[in-house]
Amino acid sequence: MAEPPTGFPRSCPAPHRKRFAPEADRWTAGGASWWDDFYADRSRPVPFFAAKPDENLVGYLERGLITPGRALDLGCGPGRNALHLAAAGFTVDAVDLSPAAVAWAQDRAREAGADVRFLCGDAFALADTALPGPYDLIYDSGCFHHLPPHRRVSYLALLDRALAPGGHLGLTCFAAGAMGSELGDRDFYRRSGLHGGLAYTADSLRWIFSDLSEVELRRMRDEDPASPRFGEPFLWTGLWRREARP
Repeated sequence: MAEPPTGFPRSCPAPHRKRFAPEADRWTAGGASWWDDFYADRSRPVPFFAAKPDENLVGYLERGLITPGRALDLGCGPGRNALHLAAAGFTVDAVDLSPAAVAWAQDRAREAGADVRFLCGDAFALADTALPGPYDLIYDSGCFHHLPPHRRVSYLALLDRALAPGGHLGLTCFAAGAMGSELGDRDFYRRSGLHGGLAYTADSLRWIFSDLSEVELRRMRDEDPASPRFGEPFLWTGLWRREARP
């Protein structure tokens, strides 16, 4: 669990990076094969395989907290949120490490007649070339909690480069006490693995994203399986705004 008083800062010293097992980083570089295996069977009863958007994202749009512009969907998976954003009038770029996930998302986009630019690769590596921004919305549903602590600096750097002044970051991630590992940051480097993903408290998220202005931070609402929206209460949902520079 990433806590400001005890965890590492936004990046970790080099010795700790070296001790972290590369294969445990499922967000970048060699993580694609793990995710390809995860997405190989499209019929698996995985809740977020369903073609429906996050309930919080739908709510942001309905309440006018975000409005159409350019959007980047980080770790788009099968494209459920990217397609919803496109239908709402956004110009959408969507990126995922997994070729299997991107292929599935492209199939869904063709079936829906949606215009989304899908890219396969490491968003950090693509940020200066294929994903330069500026984006009015960067949306991340379930990727941040798979980052090793030392990769937070890369994540924040991506936001700094690609998020437009006045733009928003939307995030869902594991909530401490409900889902994910609550080991302190230092212990991840002693054990060399993410143990399924990191759990965050509200305070730790506010600390990490302290350069942005909080719009809303709450637990995701529990949605019935028959609902047209995805919702699981073991997740945080957060929306932050990057203030316009003077």
